[in-house]
Amino acid sequence: MGRLKDGFAGVVHPFGGQRYIVSLKPEDVVCFVLWSKNFSPFLESLKIIDGLGYKFYFNYTVTGLPSVFESNVEKQVAIDALKELSKTYSPRHINWRFDPIIISAICDRDYYIRAFEELASELAGYVERCYFSFVVKYGKVIRNFAEFEKSKGLKIFDYSSDFKIDLANELADIAAHYGIQMSSCCGDYLLGPKIKKAHCIDGGIIEQLFYPGGLQYKEKPTRNECGCTESTDIGTYDTCPHGCIYCYANTNKRKACKTFENHDKTSAFLGYSKSESGRWLAEIENDKNRNTLRTIENIPSEK
Repeated sequence: MGRLKDGFAGVVHPFGGQRYIVSLKPEDVVCFVLWSKNFSPFLESLKIIDGLGYKFYFNYTVTGLPSVFESNVEKQVAIDALKELSKTYSPRHINWRFDPIIISAICDRDYYIRAFEELASELAGYVERCYFSFVVKYGKVIRNFAEFEKSKGLKIFDYSSDFKIDLANELADIAAHYGIQMSSCCGDYLLGPKIKKAHCIDGGIIEQLFYPGGLQYKEKPTRNECGCTESTDIGTYDTCPHGCIYCYANTNKRKACKTFENHDKTSAFLGYSKSESGRWLAEIENDKNRNTLRTIENIPSEK
């Protein structure tokens, strides 16, 4: 909310480390795509954001995973908030993310059939779309899984594509029974008559919700088989305290929780201090002024 008041957010590129500014002025924002496992702390702020004229929709993650995989998630509180969002805005404003699916000693195929049926029946009428994927084992996820298996004595399994296709189609049948369309996120081998390709950031949805006269947009995948529309990410890695063992955006739970505890709401850069933010903003402004001066110097004078 402080960033909206100031009209911009600072962003540090997670890989290259470059620092830059993103305008958050209403005239510069086509739509906010908001992601969370629990929007309940944000419900009142959303009313203000809506009143300011911003457009937004939600990627709302509610998995079927046992709590050992998501140590700080209050699932029923999150479900209640999802229902509130659906009633306030519409079911079309919500992508329910049943994501990721992890096969382990305590959550096998039959477990997921039961868990998905339970969630789909509760969310029937509140959502129209469900996006899902099987867990992607990035380097940091592999490390966290290894530590998790050792500390919990719990085995995580890999299964064949055929197994995943069969499970995905059975989930899609359940979803269809409750009026929900299943879509696969970054897993084109799962696509078929029952399962569409997911677009988590979706220009088509934004157009349908907010721009009936048409909206120009283009796809810009962020990874293999991604279907997302071009966008700018203003989030920061290692800031979420939900403690999910499978998270690709956190190095580990300890680092993320420490960053969250030290959150400085006066900083323009999420996850960094006000002093760092002030120094970086000054550097960016100086670079901008130097580039402007170079442009002026390069304008040919009249003869």
